[in-house]
Amino acid sequence: MSKVRSEQARTDNPVWGAAEFAKAERASDVLGELFGAEQAAAMLKPKRGRPVAAARKELVSVRYDAEVLAAFRASGPGWQARLNAALSDWLKTHKPEDVAA
Repeated sequence: MSKVRSEQARTDNPVWGAAEFAKAERASDVLGELFGAEQAAAMLKPKRGRPVAAARKELVSVRYDAEVLAAFRASGPGWQARLNAALSDWLKTHKPEDVAA
């Protein structure tokens, strides 16, 4: 980061100190008054990360045969979703408790 020379410093946007932070209010407390409740709700809505899915998935560690993984990986991006779909499809016609290990 480069240093800002004093003649280049913006006086309309000064650095905050402890006193300014002590007087500060939360955005959620003041945005409704400034922009209205609907716009404030839209501004405060979290937009980071992946949207939460209705059917959540669980992270597990599983070992598959190398050939199985190679075949799914060779199908390109999204191979994990296709592997999940193949297992879900299998469950439509099989019961895991009926399959011998």
